[in-house]
Amino acid sequence: MLTFLYVPADRPDRVGKALAGDADVVLVDLEDAVAPDRKRYAREEAARLLADVTDRPVQVRVNDVRTGAGLADLAMVAGLPTAVGVRLPKVEDAGTVRAVADQVPGRALHPLLESALGVERAYAIATAHAAVASLGLGEADLRADLGLPADADAGLAYPRSRVAVAARAAGLPAPAQSVYPHVRDLDGLAASCRDGRNAGFLGRAAIHPAQLPVIAAAYAPTDAELAAARDLLARESAGAAALPDGRFVDEAILRTARRTVALADRRRP
Repeated sequence: MLTFLYVPADRPDRVGKALAGDADVVLVDLEDAVAPDRKRYAREEAARLLADVTDRPVQVRVNDVRTGAGLADLAMVAGLPTAVGVRLPKVEDAGTVRAVADQVPGRALHPLLESALGVERAYAIATAHAAVASLGLGEADLRADLGLPADADAGLAYPRSRVAVAARAAGLPAPAQSVYPHVRDLDGLAASCRDGRNAGFLGRAAIHPAQLPVIAAAYAPTDAELAAARDLLARESAGAAALPDGRFVDEAILRTARRTVALADRRRP
């Protein structure tokens, strides 16, 4: 999964298009994208639109489960097919994850860390319950919590690394990057995705369909990378060895090559 598209639940036309579209995962949003006076309507529309979804990767981002809106969202999600996952914002402790798992049993949970406290407890949250299927950052809220300027990335280097390491240590997939808010800046998005890939992320959430092909291209292996990976794997039986061009090949490098080929195979139509 490389592309994740947020779509507000109070815009049923957009939700329908997203479900029929190209995003690997559709993120039906009840939280930030929905005004307070439209929360109930959004919840009702999500229940209607997702009532029969069983074979399309979908997550519902609920409101903070410490609020009445969040609890109402969970009650609604509990009635949906278990294939619909729950994206949990503002998670700061493992107990919250376990409580939600009890309220919506049998479905995947995707905690988002959006505060300094959540980041510091990343591994505990990642391992809180077997239902946790991924870990992610909510960078807009985290910036606010840390007092960072809107476009300052230096202060996010540690949280990003922390989440990537915690996810791996917990046996979870590499996390997807947080959204890139500048919808028209596709070159900036591509550059940011390359940085994310180098930091251990895999894929990214988008807020507009135009961002999806840029994300997919940035995270998919290039032809050169794929060719190099296949060449290395063709030499796998030789074990650790130095190649004629001076490269040293061992099991760690081969593991990376296998991952590259597996990712390319998943993206192949």
